[in-house]
Amino acid sequence: MITLKEMISSKEMKQFVKFPFSIFKNNPYWVPPIIKDEVDVLDKQKNPAFENAEARFFVAIKNGKIVGRIAAIINWYEVKEQLVNKMRFGWYDVIDDLEVSRKLIEKVQEIGKHHRLEYIEGPVGFSNLDKVGVLIEGFDHIGTMITWYSLPYYKAHLEQLGFVKEKEYLENKFQLANVDAHYYQRISKLIQHRFKLTSLHFSKTKDILPYVNEMFDLFNKTYSKLSSYVPISDNQITYFKNKYISFINPDFIKFVVDSNGKLVAFGIMMPSFAEALQKANGKLFPFGIFHLLNARKNPKNVTSYLIGVDPEYQNKGITAILFNDFTSSFRAIGVKTILRTPELEDNKAIHQLWKNFNPVTHKRRRTYRLPL
Repeated sequence: MITLKEMISSKEMKQFVKFPFSIFKNNPYWVPPIIKDEVDVLDKQKNPAFENAEARFFVAIKNGKIVGRIAAIINWYEVKEQLVNKMRFGWYDVIDDLEVSRKLIEKVQEIGKHHRLEYIEGPVGFSNLDKVGVLIEGFDHIGTMITWYSLPYYKAHLEQLGFVKEKEYLENKFQLANVDAHYYQRISKLIQHRFKLTSLHFSKTKDILPYVNEMFDLFNKTYSKLSSYVPISDNQITYFKNKYISFINPDFIKFVVDSNGKLVAFGIMMPSFAEALQKANGKLFPFGIFHLLNARKNPKNVTSYLIGVDPEYQNKGITAILFNDFTSSFRAIGVKTILRTPELEDNKAIHQLWKNFNPVTHKRRRTYRLPL
């Protein structure tokens, strides 16, 4: 018999977060989160995403053991302002038992119907800055700190329960050696001269922070037309600034400004913390922090997290400036491989951006939809 339990207390939420450790304990491709950080992400007192969203967290129990988990999420900005009557689900992990998935999804359906929503989509988080999708290809490639890992039966369960494809995301990678450094150096100079632009370089995090709010404003402008878009609030900007920006090597953040000092483009890349997080195994202390700091200082692989260009400057070659700056920084510290975060299959502009680097699609992931 399978029963559901709603997880509410701090102790229960820690159990919710730790459940995937039992599924992926010996899996060489899963990247565990830092447990405390993940608990904080799901805490409505700490994560400003809850200003516009609500979530309930459930586990499935069989024979006295947790065998599955799910978060049932409603983003009220999406529902009330964008008029997208969507019930979200995320943090979906289960053993290979279809009935476990059925019970968890039925609870999400129940909540969605109660609020008179029209359909379910998942796995997704609170907004488009959260993790997304189940893997459908690339199970034998290591994950990243900003993606969920899943096994082939996750996809099979959802399809057997009547879900159909909603969105597909590609994950690509390429070798830094594929970037023609001389070409981008030349083009970068031409573009900067033509449009009177300047690239900004940073050696200290404190010098980046004054630009972060403007960067997220530009992020909202850049991504507003994507089908997965939900705006980022001022409090969320502060949250991400405190949580991530201070931990990124300043060499991994590049800005381009116009003659008036206005930000017109940005790029954020991050060291691949995947192997360091595997060694940390969910804990920063006593040794996890050292693995992460070493990965920050000596990365061989980096992940392209965000690139944004003001709509007025799109299709004018501005990204050549960013590529030139990143290439120079990365060659100096020995980076070999650039990984890209999940990008919508139908985001033609971003695929055009990278096409000259001979990218390889090594993973695909998908969100699924079910009518209510």
